[in-house]
Amino acid sequence: MQAEKKRRVKNSIPRLVFVALSLLFQIGWLMILILRLNEYSVWISLLTSVLSLVAVLRLYSQRTTAAMKMPWIMLILAFPVMGLSLFLLIEVFGDLGSNGKRLRTIRAKLQQKLYQDHGTFTRLEESDRGAANQSRYLLENAGYPVYRNTDVTYYGDCADALEAMKRDLEQAESFIFMEYFIVRECSAFQELRQILERKAKEGVEVRFMYDDIGSVGYVSLDFARKLNDAGIKCTVFNPALPVLNLFMNHRDHRKITVIDGRVGYTGGYNLSDEYFGRTFPYGQWKDTGLRMEGEAVRSLTAAFLEMWQVSTREESDGGRYLDVTHSVSAAEGFVQPFGDDPLEQERVAENVYLNLAAGAQKTLYFMTPYLVITDEMSSALSVAAKRGVDVRIITPGIPDKKAVYAITRSYYAGLAAQGVRIFEYTPGFCHAKQCICDGKTVSIGTSNLDFRSLYHHFENNVLLHDCGAVKAVAADFEETFGCCREVTDQYRSGRKAFLRIWQCLLRLFAPLV
Repeated sequence: MQAEKKRRVKNSIPRLVFVALSLLFQIGWLMILILRLNEYSVWISLLTSVLSLVAVLRLYSQRTTAAMKMPWIMLILAFPVMGLSLFLLIEVFGDLGSNGKRLRTIRAKLQQKLYQDHGTFTRLEESDRGAANQSRYLLENAGYPVYRNTDVTYYGDCADALEAMKRDLEQAESFIFMEYFIVRECSAFQELRQILERKAKEGVEVRFMYDDIGSVGYVSLDFARKLNDAGIKCTVFNPALPVLNLFMNHRDHRKITVIDGRVGYTGGYNLSDEYFGRTFPYGQWKDTGLRMEGEAVRSLTAAFLEMWQVSTREESDGGRYLDVTHSVSAAEGFVQPFGDDPLEQERVAENVYLNLAAGAQKTLYFMTPYLVITDEMSSALSVAAKRGVDVRIITPGIPDKKAVYAITRSYYAGLAAQGVRIFEYTPGFCHAKQCICDGKTVSIGTSNLDFRSLYHHFENNVLLHDCGAVKAVAADFEETFGCCREVTDQYRSGRKAFLRIWQCLLRLFAPLV
């Protein structure tokens, strides 16, 4: 196996550095202003103290995990001016309500086209009440229906997913939607780009969206312009600007391809060569994906249109893209794509994981590149293990980010002590984001087991129950365990005092990473 050869690429790193320095200057200026005002007037100093107390009380009363509250509370109490300033900028005035309001307006229009077939839900209730309760949670709290007439193919190797995507893209007749966190001008994307440009010339509507921060190291600003010049409608989600706007903290981490509203792809992979086994920056790359054909693609289409309209400020009910007639499939099982976003109080993806942990009876397996979890998630996994469920977590053997890897490993000891089994994928980096419960229910998509993914990013996932693809996921888990080193006993035996202190400090600020 050869390591990835480093080469110069035209990217936007200088722009990102300029933006970061500009934001630091603006934040620093605001803090200095507040400090000077405090020195100038005892009343202003008193007001700052009162506001700090109010902020701490507000944090304490919030309906969110304690892990998200404590770093802010400690920062405000230890450094009132700096802590209060950052809290007001990020948590109170960060979104100013406008982005959340626009998102809810767009979603309400689109979800009018997403309706739940009562026969499908009744059949799910009759076959498995626990699975129906999970689906009811997603339907009533996120607005995404559960479907039946959908063929699902699972890819344990994303090189296979790429080849299937290319074949389906060649067959597009009406429209193509693509949305990714990372896009890189590499061989894999060039192959896709040639197809997209050719289909655009044939009259197919092609839309492409990528996240600015996610792709900042791989493409420059003229990348989007060149795609538009080639007939591909391209937009950049939430561009980094040198103006204080804490909405920039929220990134579009979704990975979606929709073809004619009939075929859809999602999973953990981005559009860069390492995801498809063409380069090896961190050893062998493990990632997974799904292909769906049938009714469930409607929700994937709505998820794309939601982010497209948020980014471009267009507004429509997406009628011609969502009112697609699907041929009835003989596929068994239930499929429920769903989205998650940081502008709502409901933490949908995390709650799905918590529900699966609470309902598990025999087995509960996870793959995740990062393990930075709340106390609630840690408790749910631990309680499941204590009641006899075989709980296992696969994390990377070779890290892509050493600091986050250190935080990930800081969670091992606590989980291992409660009976959770920890495995590291020794061939390289495991980027897959999926969970299988009792061999019959799967959650797969873009949501990592970490704070940034579950609390700060826009994500999309798919819940599968009793589909043929579930068996393929189970088989892939078993194969992957064979490529892992179990480290449970190593971390169950305890840690040195210095290491415990260091890991406590890492975990204290993990929610802010």
